[in-house]
Amino acid sequence: MDDAPCREFFVAPQQTFHRRYEALRAFFVEGRPLADIAAQFGYKADALKAMVSKFRSQRRSSQTPPFSFLTAAGDLHINDAAKTPMAPMSPQSPINNS
Repeated sequence: MDDAPCREFFVAPQQTFHRRYEALRAFFVEGRPLADIAAQFGYKADALKAMVSKFRSQRRSSQTPPFSFLTAAGDLHINDAAKTPMAPMSPQSPINNS
């Protein structure tokens, strides 16, 4: 089975959030130099450096970066759940208020 297209998805991401994720992962997890990562993912070194700084700041304040999505029930804390009003099950009749 040819997994080249699957490999390419990770090595050369096309979507902005995915590319940002992979670049930050290469820096923080793999410990690669900024210049190498910037060249691979199409960033200017200064832009990537700013991205790294912003990511550090977000994590220090316990913010979730925009490319991270909660996927498991255990990821949500009870107080963090969105509180949205329930929509009526059926439209109200205009006759009820006459």
